[in-house]
Amino acid sequence: MNEDPGALVPELALLGAAVLGLLTGSWLPRHRQWIVAALAALACVAGIIATAVVYTRPTETVFGSYAIDPITNATRLIVLVATLLAVCASVDAARGQRRETEYWVLLLLGALGAVLMAGATDLLLLFATFLLASIPLYALVGWSATSPGTEAAMKYYLSGAFAGVAMISGATLLYAAGHVTAYADLRENLTTAAADGRSLPALAAVGLVAVLAGLAFKAGAVPAQFWVPDVSDGTPAPVAGIVTTIPKIGALVAIYRLLTQAIPAQVINWPLIVAILAAASMTLGNLAAFFQTSVQRLLGYSAISQVGYVLMAAAVAARTPQAGPALLLYLAAYAITNLGAFAVAAAVTTPDGPARTLDDYRGLARRRPVLAGALVVCLLGLVGTPPTAVFFGKLAVFTAAIDGAMAWLAVLAIVNTVASLFYYLRWIAPLFTTAPSPASPLENHGLGRHWATGAAVAAALATVIIGVGAQALWGLLTTAS
Repeated sequence: MNEDPGALVPELALLGAAVLGLLTGSWLPRHRQWIVAALAALACVAGIIATAVVYTRPTETVFGSYAIDPITNATRLIVLVATLLAVCASVDAARGQRRETEYWVLLLLGALGAVLMAGATDLLLLFATFLLASIPLYALVGWSATSPGTEAAMKYYLSGAFAGVAMISGATLLYAAGHVTAYADLRENLTTAAADGRSLPALAAVGLVAVLAGLAFKAGAVPAQFWVPDVSDGTPAPVAGIVTTIPKIGALVAIYRLLTQAIPAQVINWPLIVAILAAASMTLGNLAAFFQTSVQRLLGYSAISQVGYVLMAAAVAARTPQAGPALLLYLAAYAITNLGAFAVAAAVTTPDGPARTLDDYRGLARRRPVLAGALVVCLLGLVGTPPTAVFFGKLAVFTAAIDGAMAWLAVLAIVNTVASLFYYLRWIAPLFTTAPSPASPLENHGLGRHWATGAAVAAALATVIIGVGAQALWGLLTTAS
């Protein structure tokens, strides 16, 4: 068994920064807690560099259940870049708070869980990493200690508890059907059972649905999406951006790996199951977002719909080689764009606190044109407008769906994409309308949130740059898949 810890430098960087940050923060005065934030950013940069160095190395499995392959490396890069952007977007909200250290530690642990979840090749490790990607974020949602935040944390925790029970029950059923928990052996045993005419594949199908329900919770997909709008609306904008982005990356890659490496499509018709989840997620998310007035709740429902598009690639993973790179490209594009939109929500404030409603953004283009421009780019990016990164991500996913004989799903996704333009425009339109009074709340408030503003602008620039360089990135991700 390969037990070389040197293969886990990015993961160890996140873990080491979390432990060292917790110890350091316990002794630092409140006005020096920023050192822990700097440590978190440094860990992300170190992980990115380490991943880039080993990106093209041969595939290996460490400790018998964790794959270090190009898919894991691509996920590492996406999660680490997203975490670094989340750190920048969170500085203004966390600075000077009495639990500032805990904020950074919980963020690092949640990111670590997302990375490990994507590389797991054993059901037991998958469940353990599911817990690691969940428990720190339960606490992070309630970090602000406000009434809405506490309520959101409780809903998130209870939803996660039920999802965890479903997931471990499903893993138990898959073990009963295949007698192993390792993906490769499980696939072989299920194929053998089906060839022998035994009824075990039916048991495995029930177990797979239960495991997918647990992973759907982390991804914010149907049927475990109920927590997403409440958590998005009840927490500070940076936290909402984190929980609707970072764990989603790990969960969706974990779904892709589980389906392609552990479950034979000829035994269980999982492409149809995943396609139904994709259709339900994108449609429900879009319909629910239509008449929202809270910007964070709107982004929460948007996050549900975006999962549906990504699941299209997972649905055809066994039918076309384009599915893997399409999924990774979409995740990279979505992570940057979604965090950019939430960074704008963190940067805009009123005398009563953060700008929560669409009307609070009235006249923003005249008073803060750079921030308004970043918001427009991010929102149009979520729609899939060229030349943004999500446009090429959607194009890749739609092409993969058609190539994988699911043209009906691609047509439904195109209809949903056109429909989503309505509610994004409902947020864009107030930016360019005249404020109700010359002394708008946006005039003199929120100007000090430089870190959130910088993160929003950086995300907007990145989504355009990735879009322009999508062809080169596609080649890199094709190697990964």
